[in-house]
Amino acid sequence: MAQYDLPLDELERYSPAVDCPDDLVPFWTATVAEARATADAPVVVRVETGLTEVVVDDVTFAGFGGHPVKAWLVRPARHDPAAHAPLPAVVEMLGYGGGRGLPHEHLRWAAAGVAHLVMDTRGQGGHWGAGGETPDPVGRSAGVAGFMTAGIDDPHDHYYRRFYTDGVRAVDAVRQIPGIDPARVAVTGVSQGGGGSVAVASLLAMAGDDVAAAMPDVPFLSHFRRAVRLVDSRPYGEITQYLSVRRGPAAEATVWRTLSYLDGANLARHATAPALFSVALMDVTCPPSTVYAAYNAWGAAAAAPPRKRIDVYPYNDHEGGQAYRFAPQLAWLRAS
Repeated sequence: MAQYDLPLDELERYSPAVDCPDDLVPFWTATVAEARATADAPVVVRVETGLTEVVVDDVTFAGFGGHPVKAWLVRPARHDPAAHAPLPAVVEMLGYGGGRGLPHEHLRWAAAGVAHLVMDTRGQGGHWGAGGETPDPVGRSAGVAGFMTAGIDDPHDHYYRRFYTDGVRAVDAVRQIPGIDPARVAVTGVSQGGGGSVAVASLLAMAGDDVAAAMPDVPFLSHFRRAVRLVDSRPYGEITQYLSVRRGPAAEATVWRTLSYLDGANLARHATAPALFSVALMDVTCPPSTVYAAYNAWGAAAAAPPRKRIDVYPYNDHEGGQAYRFAPQLAWLRAS
């Protein structure tokens, strides 16, 4: 695939007028407050993995609606919470269709002296990797197979309202665990996880909270209208398919209204944390202009613009930087 989107110099200036609901902030602050009011403390259970240099806990925390969400917490084995300074932590949200997998798949952050909470994704885990263990107990209206149109008739019912809220609660949960420094918790993820990390950092900022840093890689879930016009690949293609069946201006207006509450280009304006993004200029899953729509909006509504940077991979598709991302993310986290 050749570079098909805007030239890089135009992408760097790309700040589209994305439809934004007037009640975006009240919608999300109420959602977060409701989730926090009904949530219990996380349940942390040590698991035996046979690994000697890390310890692993099976964490269950209350997400959206108080629903139990699973996570792995992987930490350096030599860290003694009673004797050593608390650890910084990274909360990772996962790509579309994947689950938390197995603990030995998540070692690099602990090897760098950082606690790593890998959040399972409700209702997902069957598309790739080693699976997930968190169901989504909320029913769904008629929609295209996948998650983009699950609850598309109302932002209160949409799947990604639950996913984003689970991410906020994952940050809340890791902050409550002994041995973790609550002031040094970052969020990260690739694709869906990247879009989730944009949302979580933004929702926490709306709530008067914050994370130490956000590190979204090739983020999904931003500038939906443009994505649907540029690519026919899934997951954005699920929206196209839905609108090809639910024809007419009324259905279209409902879809775009619901998605406006979930759009990373709207949410990112309210972020206040330092952010390290990545983008791939041949990405036919998350078009580069949709990534820049979120990046260029990052912190626009903040009193002081937060520090931010975007790393560009000109010759890559949706894989982006892959393993090349870890070193710059680690350096960014240590500087945040």
